[in-house]
Amino acid sequence: MFAPALPQPLEPLLPDYVRADGGVRLRFGRVGPRTMRLELAESGGYRARFPTAYDERCEAVLINTAGGMAGGDRAVTRIALDPGARAVVTTQAAEKIYRSQGSQTRVETRIEVGAGAELAWLPQETILFSGSRLSRSLDVALAADAGFIAAETLYFGRSAMGESLARGLLHDRWRIRREGRLIFAEDLRLDGAIDAALGRKAVGQGARAAATVFVAGPGQPDKLSGIRAVIDGDPAFAAVEAGAGILDGFLLIRLLSPDAQALRRALVMLLGHVIGRALPRTWST
Repeated sequence: MFAPALPQPLEPLLPDYVRADGGVRLRFGRVGPRTMRLELAESGGYRARFPTAYDERCEAVLINTAGGMAGGDRAVTRIALDPGARAVVTTQAAEKIYRSQGSQTRVETRIEVGAGAELAWLPQETILFSGSRLSRSLDVALAADAGFIAAETLYFGRSAMGESLARGLLHDRWRIRREGRLIFAEDLRLDGAIDAALGRKAVGQGARAAATVFVAGPGQPDKLSGIRAVIDGDPAFAAVEAGAGILDGFLLIRLLSPDAQALRRALVMLLGHVIGRALPRTWST
């Protein structure tokens, strides 16, 4: 069972000062042959931990100690890579967006990747609860030869509990620039009866989970045929609609499925091909 939809008040029922507002700021740089964390700032209930890495990359795991976010909460993540640095940033677990009393939950991610640097931004899925109101943004600034991989996943309700998103808000905004030039811009907005909107053939055709994978860096057009072969031939995609294409030199992959766990299995397998290495351990625990 889940709580029924409530009318949204004009003013939030809880004042701003009792809401969570925090985040993490990270900067990575080369120290000899390895990438190390050079700066770390944590605020609110947000933390970053750094598992031991066995190659030149540095891995960071972001943690929300509150275990989820509600209406009026705000989280800001800032990540910067100095020239030549290589890093992977993920999250400890899925982020839960709980029912709102009217205010939006705000999640902001701002990333800068310097010359010759490479970042894999791999947060685990975001789960939207019935009545949630999420405004999320991803702003990325890339140097001319920087490499960048991003994977963002959304689960629309908790299907295992029979939950539907009869009411809610999702505004997902991406802006990615290379040398100051905008190369990718996207705004997704679903407001009101999200389940009904996703049921339309031109929108989601009944999807309960969706993922976007963005890959920028040298040689992406050469990888397209291999990625499409995986999508078309691997059994993990039997219950997943997926497509891949090249736009302005970067690779863009979309996944949709009525089964959230099927989408996750397909995404894990796909990211292994895209990244060329095992995913962070938090993805399998």
